[in-house]
Amino acid sequence: MHKRYFAVPALLASAALALSGCSAGTTASADSADAGLKVVATTTQVADFARNVIGDASGVDLTQLIQPNQSAHSYDPSAADLTALGAADVLVINGVGLEEWLDDAIAASGFDGVTIDADEGITISEVGAGEDHSEEVAEEDDHADEEADAHAGEAEDAHDGGDPHIWTDVHNAETIVQTITDGLVAADSDNAADFEANAAAYSAQLSALDDWIRTNVETVPESDRLLVSNHDALGYFTAAYHIDYVGSVIPSFDDNAEPSAAEIDSLVAAITATGVTAVFSEASLSPKTAETIATEAGVTVYSGDDALYVDSLGPDGSAGDTYIKAQLHNSTLMLESWGVTPSALPAELQ
Repeated sequence: MHKRYFAVPALLASAALALSGCSAGTTASADSADAGLKVVATTTQVADFARNVIGDASGVDLTQLIQPNQSAHSYDPSAADLTALGAADVLVINGVGLEEWLDDAIAASGFDGVTIDADEGITISEVGAGEDHSEEVAEEDDHADEEADAHAGEAEDAHDGGDPHIWTDVHNAETIVQTITDGLVAADSDNAADFEANAAAYSAQLSALDDWIRTNVETVPESDRLLVSNHDALGYFTAAYHIDYVGSVIPSFDDNAEPSAAEIDSLVAAITATGVTAVFSEASLSPKTAETIATEAGVTVYSGDDALYVDSLGPDGSAGDTYIKAQLHNSTLMLESWGVTPSALPAELQ
């Protein structure tokens, strides 16, 4: 059982009253609920996975709660979101405490369907991505251990269940897709064949994606695979592809945290000491602090169209509007920052 996190935004209370007050007028939506399976997914990533599994399966309706470039950490459900949740047969969540608002949303909406928890079967990391590197920098900076402890402490305070950014490792994404598929098959056996066929085709794409990233990253000497990003959200990715995560602008799993002046100074020192050549902002976060750090360290900043898609996928038409496109975008930019021209994409990803 995963630990739940409680947040009580005022909107939830008012929305609960609104929902109860209009219950007598919801017969039409109740009738439509019988038409087919209603699925609600929380984050942009799990919604994209679910969308690929569902495909054109008959009568299945998918609602995505968190919209592109919204923070999953600070998301506040609207009354419409709660209405959709209350009518859902299946809820797909990321888990690992990422949806801190979830318990209150379920209580306010009256959802009583099946929950598919995407973190099932995944080994959860309990520490920030840069912890090991911080110990190396300690040899040059007497204060580095204190900074590393502070960073790890902030990450743990933000998500006591561990690092929730499980989707950044493509192997984890494959596991998530299988978990979602199993859950949907159990909920809607009539569409089981479609779900399984769609999942098999999508999983083949994910496998090709993983191979492409791994093959290209391995062309870079391990000593040059250095990464600094906007917040501590790439731990699973860097572990999977043996990348040295030097540090993050926001040393926390939570993208709403703010770095102290001492933490900024420590990151600038780490960038200088290790030879990092770039700092990556994230599309869903302000690039200002990342730009400041990059300027102080004298390195390139990737922002704007060159920002990474991490906590959120991008809007329709952007370079990161699907999970696969976001991973290709992120990996390509990292490779280019290391001086590598990526290889052509395999047929499965074109």
